[in-house]
Amino acid sequence: MIQLSGAGKRFAHKTLFEDLNWLITPQERVGIVGGNGTGKSTLLKIIAGIESLDYGVINRQKGVSIGYLPQEGLALKGRTVFNECMSVFDHLRNAEKEMETLAHRMGEIDPKSAEYQQVVERFHRLESEIIAGDIYNLDSRVGTVLDGLQFPKDDWSRLTDEFSGGWQMRIALAKLLLESPDVLLLDEPTNHLDLEARNWLEDYLTAYPGAFILISHDRYFLDVTTKKIIEVWNKRVHFYPGNYEKYLTQKAERLAQIQAAYTNQQAKVEQLEAFISRFRYQATKAKQVQSRIKELERMERVEAPPPEEKTIHFNFPQPKQSGRIVAEFKDVSKSYGAKHVFSKAAFTIERCDRIALVGHNGAGKSTLIKLLAGAEPLSSGSYTLGHNVMLEYFAQDQYKELDPNSNLIDDISATAPRATNTELRNLLGCFLFSEDDVYKKMGVLSGGERNRYALARLLLRPANFLLLDEPTNHLDMRAKDVLLEALQEYSGTVVFVSHDRYFLDRLATRVFEIGGGEVKIYPGNYEDYLWRISGQPLPSLNGLAQSTRPAAEAVAAPVKTEPAKRINPLKVQKLEERLRQVEGEVAALESGIAELESRMAVFVSMEETQRVSAELEASRQRHEKLLAEWEELGALIEEMAG
Repeated sequence: MIQLSGAGKRFAHKTLFEDLNWLITPQERVGIVGGNGTGKSTLLKIIAGIESLDYGVINRQKGVSIGYLPQEGLALKGRTVFNECMSVFDHLRNAEKEMETLAHRMGEIDPKSAEYQQVVERFHRLESEIIAGDIYNLDSRVGTVLDGLQFPKDDWSRLTDEFSGGWQMRIALAKLLLESPDVLLLDEPTNHLDLEARNWLEDYLTAYPGAFILISHDRYFLDVTTKKIIEVWNKRVHFYPGNYEKYLTQKAERLAQIQAAYTNQQAKVEQLEAFISRFRYQATKAKQVQSRIKELERMERVEAPPPEEKTIHFNFPQPKQSGRIVAEFKDVSKSYGAKHVFSKAAFTIERCDRIALVGHNGAGKSTLIKLLAGAEPLSSGSYTLGHNVMLEYFAQDQYKELDPNSNLIDDISATAPRATNTELRNLLGCFLFSEDDVYKKMGVLSGGERNRYALARLLLRPANFLLLDEPTNHLDMRAKDVLLEALQEYSGTVVFVSHDRYFLDRLATRVFEIGGGEVKIYPGNYEDYLWRISGQPLPSLNGLAQSTRPAAEAVAAPVKTEPAKRINPLKVQKLEERLRQVEGEVAALESGIAELESRMAVFVSMEETQRVSAELEASRQRHEKLLAEWEELGALIEEMAG
């Protein structure tokens, strides 16, 4: 559909990439990765036609539709959320109105005239367009996407002007998914999504009929949605088949092979050059010397692999040990006026717990963190901290606590006077502050940049009870890995909210589900939590990664073994539910088709015949699609059941 040949792009005096040859096929599932500033977003914009190439050419197949979602910056006004999404189908509504006009026209002109033939042909073209657009299910399609992206039904009738930037981007994503272009380009689509919306988007993209190319710093999202990774690195674009996990393995193998080939070749070159140097002026060795000189000239040199970004390992200063009981809630309730968030919540947090708070948007995750931090008062009940507990709270708007007149390097040096300048600059580099950035004043940084800095500074504070509200927001994979490793080796207690599935799975030892005014407690990580709420029996704990909470007296990090590969019972359950839904829809459609066929046998008017005919054809098309889906679902369920 789209082909790039010899493609290259510069930014000022910096080459982002060159010599890119890439054929984008109809079923591409591609993730683009690479360091910040390497050109990932620029490459998406080039494919979208927003930016141009400096070298090479890009050819797009005639008629191919491309949809592009930027990271941020879109704002929608003047319509309700539902009507804004429905505007995607304005062309179908217009086609329907034109068909009505044409139907009237056909009743007025001579059926034997050339004009009548033209009108009929136009009518049938519009009819085909409407049938292909599934016009009779538009409301349902919009509702499905809005529901999947976690828009409460009460919000569907609100004006888009009332929503914040993050929710505006969700509306833009909803519109793009409903448009269903041949090539979907998504730049950080999960940035503004909660966990439930991300899970839904994963399933949606898995079943997407066209191609999609996305940029994401969520490795779990990349693992489950992509089948090819392309890396923009060292002015080149490298292709790796498989998902992100396979890319990491293949890249390591590729670099090891290049390094080995380079080392072997260098040894060969040194050997040849030593021979030439030693016998260059001996007449008896002239022939051998010339032979080796020619061998050197013919040799295709292997380039040494460029150095990788240095992996930074940072450990929290290990805090003083707290008592076994870190915090305890007894019959805690919290209300905001008439809105009840919690009612008689009771739980205990013990030393070394790593507790993930999960629940839909607005359920009360941030509220619970604030109650634990003392930033919000209880409405009723009691909350006590344990012996020797030192608490540190990272809020979503933590940047508001920073001094706008202080620069980064001076501020972080004051926080950790014993750390060297190199150590501090390395840590700041992990959180995307490099070179002269470290001398910037807090006041000139964006909210996201200041939050990143606040998180980096947090790593230097020796508290033994950390409360982290969305610490992975605004972080790339490298920074997330630094944070995750530091928290895994941290000997204190952590309660956190995150929408990053990989981060949740690797860190959590207990999950607190918040919803309906309750706090439900589940042992294990997020994957274990999904198994438990699915109602399926859990497998042996020997096969699970980090499924057992550390003993209260232990301070060691959780086990880092990889989780065993297994069938997701929640996925099977969803497939079975969809199968039952499809069966019901097929039965209803068959009844509807029979009724329409009966109505076709009775002539009322030309307009009515045309309308019933179009509806009947659309129903038959829908019936065929559902039967195909029913067969596919049955085969999938049978395959997963083994």
